[in-house]
Amino acid sequence: MTNGPRQRGSAAASGGDAVSESGKESGGVALKKEIGLVSACGIIVGNIIGSGIFVSPKGVMENASSVGLALIVWIVTGIITAIGALCYAELGVTIPKSGGDYAYVKDIFGGLAGFLRLWIAVLVIYPTNQAVIALTFSNYVLQPLFPTCFPPENGLRLLAGVCLLLLTWVNCSSVRWATRVQDIFTAGKLLALALIIIMGIVQICKGEYYWLEPANAFEPFQEYDVGLIALAFLQGSFAYGGWNFLNYVTEELVDPYVLVEDICTCR
Repeated sequence: MTNGPRQRGSAAASGGDAVSESGKESGGVALKKEIGLVSACGIIVGNIIGSGIFVSPKGVMENASSVGLALIVWIVTGIITAIGALCYAELGVTIPKSGGDYAYVKDIFGGLAGFLRLWIAVLVIYPTNQAVIALTFSNYVLQPLFPTCFPPENGLRLLAGVCLLLLTWVNCSSVRWATRVQDIFTAGKLLALALIIIMGIVQICKGEYYWLEPANAFEPFQEYDVGLIALAFLQGSFAYGGWNFLNYVTEELVDPYVLVEDICTCR
């Protein structure tokens, strides 16, 4: 057995032998560095532009009680998300370990806190989030087949389960295939958003902008309520969810320091 903890990444081992990227030179185990700038951006954009952006706008509008306040909710939640993403970018280069929240909590607060964070994430947070995304995807896929009624619950659950199993297999089998699938679906979601935005601009050009005028934007269609406004912020935050996912694959980035610099400077 070697003395002391095993070094991660490119740090030198106790005997002076460096661990290579593939981990083969010193007999260690390391993740392959196969994620470049495009795939890294695809991971972030693909996770943010998920089911939330197609589901949350209804909840934000209903709970904000006016168009103007709904726009403010989107702006504020976007600013909070951007600040969080910048902080995580700094954490990613300061503690260059895969695992995201788990790696940071473990290094800062110890193994017990890291274990509890990982346990909660694996059993509660991520399964429920993935279930919502899979069910939303299934609903969108099956809805055209049932134009006059809601899709059957069993069909939704079955298709959602198949999607989760398929994506799990892809992620476990190959990082390269996982990034390719991510890039393809990200392009599809960006295309869908582009179509929605274009149709909105077309409606504005036709004169349908009554609720965007300052005099009418804050005209409530129901009474303002602090609790509902808080729910609106929660819905908006859910739509931006996924901004921290790149930190879960930090060790698989080709050069995380250059990637963070490029992303932060929009190069």
